[in-house]
Amino acid sequence: MAAEHLCPGCGEKKMKVFHQASQVPANSCILLASREEAIGYPKGDIDLGFCLECGFVANTSFDPGLTEYSGRYEETQGFSATFNAFHRTLAQQLIDRHTLHNKNILEIGCGKGEFLLLLCELGDNYGTGFDPGYHEGRLNSPATSRVNFIQDFYSEKYADIHADFVVCKMTLEHIGATGEFVRMIRRAIGDRQETTIYFQVPDTTRILHQCAFEDIYYEHCSYFSPGSLARLFRASGFRIIGLDTQYDGQYLTLEARPARGAYDREISQRERDLAQIRKHVSTFPARFDEKIRRWRQKLDWNKLEGRKVVLWGSGSKGVAFLTTLGITDEIQYVVDINPYRHGYFMPGSGQEIVAPEFLREYRPDLVVVMNSIYCDEIRQQMAEMGLQPEIAVL
Repeated sequence: MAAEHLCPGCGEKKMKVFHQASQVPANSCILLASREEAIGYPKGDIDLGFCLECGFVANTSFDPGLTEYSGRYEETQGFSATFNAFHRTLAQQLIDRHTLHNKNILEIGCGKGEFLLLLCELGDNYGTGFDPGYHEGRLNSPATSRVNFIQDFYSEKYADIHADFVVCKMTLEHIGATGEFVRMIRRAIGDRQETTIYFQVPDTTRILHQCAFEDIYYEHCSYFSPGSLARLFRASGFRIIGLDTQYDGQYLTLEARPARGAYDREISQRERDLAQIRKHVSTFPARFDEKIRRWRQKLDWNKLEGRKVVLWGSGSKGVAFLTTLGITDEIQYVVDINPYRHGYFMPGSGQEIVAPEFLREYRPDLVVVMNSIYCDEIRQQMAEMGLQPEIAVL
């Protein structure tokens, strides 16, 4: 009988492992200056467990000591017109929905600060952002003077920083002790009942349903479905006021306020997903094996035919794709539009990261796109360079 692990979400010892990956890079967005350093970067194991009680999925072998969030952590998607349009629309929607004008906004895990600056610029708000990987002076915004960035992890020691609106985008999935973290935020809010929180995480329902192995990597130690996310926040003293998916179903979002009683008892239909998630988990191993077999077959054929293959997207999806498939010389280059990543190398597998312009001379036969939402943008860039390679999308 498989061992059961303690769930970091609900605290029950009902988490069973259903997917494993050994010795994967412990971080996917670190800038590594040589192929040797990239191949030798610290590695850890993934043992994904599913909680039979609350539906939460987590890496039961996660060691936070292996991860690195520092000045060489380069994660921004802010060089994509597609992503920037999404970001701007989202900021305006939140401002309109929650009347965010001349308010204090706190962002946990603000990255390079793009979204916090947008919220403060579009709504004349004031902001405080926390992220050890923030780079001062990279962005220009009319709101810069109204925003304070702190190059640190948000913790209890900053509980005296009060905010009308708390944002945490694509950060909670990096935190192993999820229950403790959300309860800490609830304590920091205290009795300020009108404070609203907005959380955004990858939608695990999509990952499990599509067997999106490129979205399973070491620093993502926590995986949420609508039900497990809502249950976590409700049990931590929040009242759920919004639960949705965005960005072509890739992102799961939650909006909440402090509950007046012990916890919020209202449960939406969207949250009743435990049976569905259980079904996805039970069939995941077989579907994973088949998907890996198909990709290996495709890449092996291209290599046999002497066709040049490049990956487009050097972030976490790219690292997971390369390391899960064990790719070495089948793919030599990875393209990225972020100029801060050019000339560095992919953790674990060692491919060089190049600018799109590199393809003018390299002229690939096949481009594997890591995220389908950027396909139109990528096709346009290649057309402008006079390139028409085959495109394969995850």
